[in-house]
Amino acid sequence: MALSPASRFLLPLTLLASAAFPANAQEQESVTLRNFVQAQEGDFLSFYQDLHRTPELSFQEEKTAAKMAKVLQDAGYEVTTDIGGHGLIGVLKNGEGKTVLVRADMDALPLQEKTGLAYASQATGLSDDGTEVPVMHACGHDMHMAVWAGVATYFATHQEEWQGTVVFLAQPAEERGADARAMIKQGLFNLIPKPDACFALHVKGELPAGTIGLCSGYALGNVDSVDILVQGQGGHGSTPHKTHDPVVLAARIVVGLQTIVSRRVPPVEDGVVTVGSIHGGLKHNIIPDEVKLQLTVRSYKPEIRELLLRGIEETALGEAIAAGFPEELMPTVILHEDEFTPATYNTPELVQAMEDRYQKIFGDEQVVDVPAVMGGEDFGRYGPAAGCPSVIFWLGTASAASVQAAQVEGGPALASTHQSHFAPDPRPTWRTGVRAMSAAMLLYLGE
Repeated sequence: MALSPASRFLLPLTLLASAAFPANAQEQESVTLRNFVQAQEGDFLSFYQDLHRTPELSFQEEKTAAKMAKVLQDAGYEVTTDIGGHGLIGVLKNGEGKTVLVRADMDALPLQEKTGLAYASQATGLSDDGTEVPVMHACGHDMHMAVWAGVATYFATHQEEWQGTVVFLAQPAEERGADARAMIKQGLFNLIPKPDACFALHVKGELPAGTIGLCSGYALGNVDSVDILVQGQGGHGSTPHKTHDPVVLAARIVVGLQTIVSRRVPPVEDGVVTVGSIHGGLKHNIIPDEVKLQLTVRSYKPEIRELLLRGIEETALGEAIAAGFPEELMPTVILHEDEFTPATYNTPELVQAMEDRYQKIFGDEQVVDVPAVMGGEDFGRYGPAAGCPSVIFWLGTASAASVQAAQVEGGPALASTHQSHFAPDPRPTWRTGVRAMSAAMLLYLGE
C-alpha cells in the first residue's frame, strides 16, 4: 500500500456524533476514542483486507512484518525489528506511569480459502518440505493485526488521553507455537520496559460480532507433541508366532492410553491424550519391524501435564512387557520439548476489572463468560516471563445474518477458525476490538 493507516491519522479528527454507542458508556469510555473508531474504520478495514489478501505462513511473515512496522514508524514509535525471526516491537513513552504490552500474531495457515469474498486470498507459500500450498488467514490473525494497528495509532495520536508507556508487539509463527519463545529467548524483555500487564485478543467464530468473551484463570491449555516408536521383529503374516508384532502392540498401546485420563486424572481436572497418527507396514502379509504413533497431549495444570506424560511412557512400556517383548524392543517415547506450548492463564483479578469496565461500556448482553478450551496459544509465555498479570480475551466475528441462520433448526453452523470458509464480519468486529483493547489498556494507563 502506498500509505499506511497510521500516516493518515496524524491530523486532528473531525468530531462525529456518538449515537451508535450506548448512553451509559459516556462516563466509561473516551468520546475521542469513539470518534476515532467511527471516523477511521474505513481505512483500517482496507488495511485488514490487504492483510487478508496477502497472508504468509509461519516463519515467512517478512512482508507482513514490514507492513506492521510501517504502521508503528508512521505513528512515531521506536521500532525494533527481526526479533526471534520476523518479530517486532514498537515502544512509545508518554510521561511517567505504568507499561502495557499488546501482542498481535501475524502468521496464516496452509489452507485453500473458500469464502467467496472479493478480497479472498489467492496467495501460496512453501511448506517445510518445499511444496507449494495455498495460504489463508483462517485463524483471524489479520483481524488481530488490524485491531492492533488501530489501537497503536489511537494511542500515538491521542497522548492527552493517557500516561505511561505502551509496547506493541507483532509476533510471527504463533501457529507453530514457536516465536513467543524465540522472541523471549532473544532478549525481548531487555529491549522494552518491564510490562505491568500484557494483553492480547483472539477472534471467535462462534460468538456474534460485537461480543466480547472473557475466561478467568486457565483459558487455553498446555500442548505437547509426543511420538511413540513401537519396535518389533517382523516376519511373514502366516507365522505371527515367530515375530514380535508391533502392529498388535501399537493397538494395545492406543487402547491403553485411553485409560490415562479416565483412571489417573482426578475427575475434577482436565486432560486430553489423542493419537492423531498411526503408521506401520507396507503389505497385507508382512508383519513390519516398527509402527509409529503421534500424539497430542493437552492439560492445564503443570502437575496434570506431568501425570499425563508419565502415564504415556508407563503405558507403552507396560503393554510391551505384557506382550512378552524383550528389553531391547521396548517402545521409545519421544517428547518434543521444542514444540511445547504452555497453558495460557488469565489473571482473575484483571479479568474481573475488564468485565466490570466492559459491561459499563458495551452492556451486559455483549460481554459473556466463555469456558476454557484445550487449544494452544503461546501468548501464555509473556506474562510469566515478565512477571506480570496477563489476559487474552475473545472477540466475536459472526455476522447477524449467519447467527440468525444458525438458530434455525437444521441451519448451517457458525464457521469457526481454521475452516476454509471462516470470514469475520469486519466492521463490528474491528470496532469492538479497538474499543475493548483500549479500555483494557486504560485500566493501567489512566484516562
